[in-house]
Amino acid sequence: MKNIKKYKVNNFIHHKPRKPTPENLLFGVRPVAEALQNGREIDKVMLKRGLEGEAAQQLLALLEERGVPVQRVPIEKLNALTQKNHQGVVAFASLIEYANLEEVVIGALERGETPLVLLLDGVTDVRNFGAIARSAECAGVHAIALPAKGAAQINGDALKASAGALNVTPVCRVPSLRSAARYLQSSGLQLVAATEKAGKSLYALNLAKPTAIVLGAEDTGISPDLLRVADETVHIPLCGSIASLNVSAAAAVVLFEAVRQKLRLSEL
Repeated sequence: MKNIKKYKVNNFIHHKPRKPTPENLLFGVRPVAEALQNGREIDKVMLKRGLEGEAAQQLLALLEERGVPVQRVPIEKLNALTQKNHQGVVAFASLIEYANLEEVVIGALERGETPLVLLLDGVTDVRNFGAIARSAECAGVHAIALPAKGAAQINGDALKASAGALNVTPVCRVPSLRSAARYLQSSGLQLVAATEKAGKSLYALNLAKPTAIVLGAEDTGISPDLLRVADETVHIPLCGSIASLNVSAAAAVVLFEAVRQKLRLSEL
């Protein structure tokens, strides 16, 4: 029997058990479509390359309408995810319920709070994302905004790294970070981009007022589109020879400078 992995235990031959299908996987054209129609949060969908047919086209239209990222992959990739009859469609159901950015901001303003929002541009490492979420919750961040495409998957590793913060802090998946940034600015928040290329120090900026902080991926940084619309660009002063911090460490530094300033203002 070819292509079946085996191992010996106590002189007996056993077939290596297949991995169970993860609970957050949905598969099949109709089940995935029904999950979307029933309001189930889907992080992304993998489709077999060359998948055609009316049902598949209807599913694609629904995915586009809901802003769910779609990835075309070889059928071998889908078979590796599940041995069940996936019909060329595998979806990753979200482990959290996403929030609406506008509702979060309006709610904070109506309660008389000073909004603090975090925008993550291209941060794809799940452990970094989880660590950022943990710092954000501890700093009282009202929402974390992620792009629909090019963001870290909220999986078990991310939840573990967040120490439960992803179940508490609102996470908002938006079609465009630039549009989200423009909305936040129109709502009275200053847009602050944290980048090592900025001339102004983080500690020279007033972060006690309504603020949206933008952090970028460690390799590519913040996209030019977001940098162009930012009200302020700041850097974290460093004393060592390494040019930048890990993005989760940078997030903690920036967020808790905002906390420090707010606490100092409340004491005056």
